[in-house]
Amino acid sequence: GARIGRRVTIDHGMGVVIGETAEIGNDVHMYSGVVIGGVSRRPVKRHPTIEDGVVIGANAVLLGPIRVGRGAKIGAGAVVREDVPPGAVVVAPASPIIDGSFLSRGRREYFVEGAGI
Repeated sequence: GARIGRRVTIDHGMGVVIGETAEIGNDVHMYSGVVIGGVSRRPVKRHPTIEDGVVIGANAVLLGPIRVGRGAKIGAGAVVREDVPPGAVVVAPASPIIDGSFLSRGRREYFVEGAGI
């Protein structure tokens, strides 16, 4: 099974997935929806190794037998499939802002007033 270090915090832990060959160091902090997953079903090391002091933002996905270095920060929504150096910061591309002028007035109010959110 997975190896999980000391003082690991899963803040608002809904939907967190930790694969069976994952290794998580000490003092790691992760938020809801994090996936520490594999890309294979073979009986080998196939999940990430996360070193001490890493922070993983909500809905980040870390895949495969990668290594996330000590003190790295993984931003919300990031998808990581390669090694991350110690102390590095990984962020997801920003979502585009779409001009809502194409919406009719009634439909626009639905979203702007918060009812559709």
